[in-house]
Amino acid sequence: MKKTMSPRENQSVEWKESWRDEYLKWIAAFANSDGGVLEIGRNDKGEVIGVTNIKDLLEIIPNKVRDILGIIVKINIKKTKPYESLLIIVDEYPYPVNYKGQYFVRSGSTAQELKGAALDRFLLKKQGNHWDDVPVPRVSISDLDTKVIQRFRERAVKSQRLSEELVADDDKTLIDKVIL
Repeated sequence: MKKTMSPRENQSVEWKESWRDEYLKWIAAFANSDGGVLEIGRNDKGEVIGVTNIKDLLEIIPNKVRDILGIIVKINIKKTKPYESLLIIVDEYPYPVNYKGQYFVRSGSTAQELKGAALDRFLLKKQGNHWDDVPVPRVSISDLDTKVIQRFRERAVKSQRLSEELVADDDKTLIDKVIL
């Protein structure tokens, strides 16, 4: 008789019947999200069906994860009579983890590849930055509106974020000192 662990896959749980190297992207997605568990030996209905080559996988999977993703995961054997399955436990990583140059995150019970603006936002966030922390290439002082710079000066002094001495400098010096 097959047993069920929980009602369904979710943000932090994924089930696979057997191991395939392409599942490294699910591990990367967990690492780039809040972490999670990939269970090998359980079908999409949640039934434990077991893993036959469990001893080999205990050696193969950690090495592939380390060599391809550059991270370390925990792997445990879970016994659900009469079957054994593998639990691959993935922690959230503070830096971006890629699989073959692609970045994935966990969304619901899927591994979503990040592209375009979503990828930019993800990479900035993992670096502790925001969109306004990124310098805009080829912008010079002459591209900036002097009225806006003057309003910045006034508001910075009024809010006591900058001193009157600092905002008295010319525009270029002010921008360099304030790192705008």
